[in-house]
Amino acid sequence: MIKLIASDLDGTLLQNDAQELTPRAVALIHALTQKGVRFVAASGRQYDNERRLFAPIKDEISYIAENGSLCIHRGEVISRGVIPDELAYRIMADIKKEPGYEILISREDSCFIEKSNPKFIDHIVHVMKNTTQIVDDVTKLKGPFLKIATANMVSHDVSGYLRRLQEKYSPALKVVTSGNIWIDFIVSGYNKGTALKKLMDLFHVKPEECMAFGDQYNDLEMLELVGQGYAMSNAAPGIAAHAKYVTDSVEEVLEDVLAGLE
Repeated sequence: MIKLIASDLDGTLLQNDAQELTPRAVALIHALTQKGVRFVAASGRQYDNERRLFAPIKDEISYIAENGSLCIHRGEVISRGVIPDELAYRIMADIKKEPGYEILISREDSCFIEKSNPKFIDHIVHVMKNTTQIVDDVTKLKGPFLKIATANMVSHDVSGYLRRLQEKYSPALKVVTSGNIWIDFIVSGYNKGTALKKLMDLFHVKPEECMAFGDQYNDLEMLELVGQGYAMSNAAPGIAAHAKYVTDSVEEVLEDVLAGLE
């Protein structure tokens, strides 16, 4: 019997660049939680953003934010991973040298971006609707830093830059794609899988009682941890090999789980 379901958001529960959950998804998750099934939103997004996204049921679910750097249940921080300040400033300086890449800094209170690119500001503030502060220079910020992210708003191809960053900053940091245009840096030892394991221990559920959905490389640990891992049919290359199943729709699988509980 499934007792816990975790889902990535962008490209997984949210399809086709959607920035809102469908009423069907909200209804299904609510119905599952009423049946005693735990639901975990697991995303590279910030905690505030996730809470807004799940507004009608925000207190019924748990949250993995910032790609696993922050895990929260009922307002209590279960785990938190912090990038050392010196390393964070070095990454910021490196990204600033790379043409076409923007920087987003995540702290627990807000995300921070620079005022140089109106298109990027519009995407973060008005499309993603993050809790955001716009600053002159992110390198002047004080930590603690949960995550650093960079996005290519020009070519949308981050594969080559990703490999260079992984060679430079691994294993001290985990450097992964988080959506098609994003590269995320999180402290080593923290990911969606480690955060989900904390929640599994808290709820006393076994891997075989858990289900997870994902589409990107930041979902691998989570998909491998659970008994029933689902890769999206349009997932990044190689993701399906780390999952037990492939699906076109999270909602359809949730409906099947709910039907089995009736």
